[in-house]
Amino acid sequence: MNTRLIAAAGLMALGGTAALADGHMTKAAFGTNWLAQAEHGGFYQAVADGTYAECGLDVEIVPGGPQVNNRALMLAGKIDFHMGGDMLQAFNAVKQGIPVVSVAAIFQKHPQVILAHPGKAETFEDLKDLTLLIGDNGFASFYQWMIAAYGFTPEQRMPYTFNPAPFIADDTKGMQGYLSSEPFAVEKEAGWKPDVFLIADAGYSTYATTIETMAETIESKPEVVECFVDGSLTGWYNYLWGDSSVADAAIIAANPDMTQDKIDFAKASMLENGIVDSGDSLELGIGAMTDEKVGDFYAKMVEAGVIEDGIDWKAAYTTEFTNKKVGMDIKPE
Repeated sequence: MNTRLIAAAGLMALGGTAALADGHMTKAAFGTNWLAQAEHGGFYQAVADGTYAECGLDVEIVPGGPQVNNRALMLAGKIDFHMGGDMLQAFNAVKQGIPVVSVAAIFQKHPQVILAHPGKAETFEDLKDLTLLIGDNGFASFYQWMIAAYGFTPEQRMPYTFNPAPFIADDTKGMQGYLSSEPFAVEKEAGWKPDVFLIADAGYSTYATTIETMAETIESKPEVVECFVDGSLTGWYNYLWGDSSVADAAIIAANPDMTQDKIDFAKASMLENGIVDSGDSLELGIGAMTDEKVGDFYAKMVEAGVIEDGIDWKAAYTTEFTNKKVGMDIKPE
């Protein structure tokens, strides 16, 4: 079910973004890639505290889920913006001639992790000594990079069925996971804290949780794109370093399976590991994107055989709406 969130009081400044039209609210729909969670927190924050409304946007958040394809809705013109996964998805859109453009990257680090039993691996390379539970999508993407960059093998991989029980029962196994999900679930179920290895820290250099829109939207409604990006970046600063209670309440209302302890764990994990704010964002602001980082990741994926060479990878994104330090003054010194 779509979640309709109407911007409320407590408007936050957007660092100079002009209102779209005095006294008129422009509707915009943003589709997430999964059910409401802390990893979407900055967007819910910007709706709930009125940040989007400050520049004239009435934003509807359309949650994703197992039976929802919000990217297809954007391609069909049903929604205006979509939460992208990582840059592989963006490269593939260019390859297929689909005019989707990433306009900001909320996650500077991909939150994909490999879990191990305590003491079974001291370094990322030590994971080569374990049998790894990796899903089909992961095997076709980041695991191919692990093979090329570190010498992992196809033979040590077993399919991951998104059930942690086989991992918990066998300390010779490692398991893929999402930084704020599987580590929390394993600790709750097993009663011990797994060792967690973030693949971004090992060199998997893609952005993640991007803001996507259609090239035609950029061309015809640049002021809407600017407002949505600026509002989102401001929302993320307020969510991570301000009072996030209104956003947390909206997330829990939109996803009945979500709990405050899960939200708190996810937020702490994002902050501790620099998922949102690290690297280029420390100088350019949350949402930062650079040619150097995108090009580095593209080269790694070509070398790993995940994607072919010769794609116009620069067509996958634009820095027109980001890298402007929007919202940085909110972050504590």
